[in-house]
Amino acid sequence: MYHTIEFDEPLTLDLEVSARHPLERMAVKKGTRLRAEIKPYVMETADGPVEVVDLFFEDGTTTRRVRCSSFSFVEIEWNLYTGWQHPGGTV
Repeated sequence: MYHTIEFDEPLTLDLEVSARHPLERMAVKKGTRLRAEIKPYVMETADGPVEVVDLFFEDGTTTRRVRCSSFSFVEIEWNLYTGWQHPGGTV
């Protein structure tokens, strides 16, 4: 299931395009909205446990170990006449 997320801070993500290609870098600005499947888990760090996710984007690329604190979910609903809606307009 894909979710619309909004990044709460600027980030540089390492994208996995395919197993045969090197990682690509993508700069994400604060406020950027993307749709992704989300696989959450907890990672142990020197500062203790941190909640992270792997994001699987609609274009087939993947980024891993994104801190949950760096994005939020955008509330959306399906409107029969206009499609996906969120408080800021159509997705």
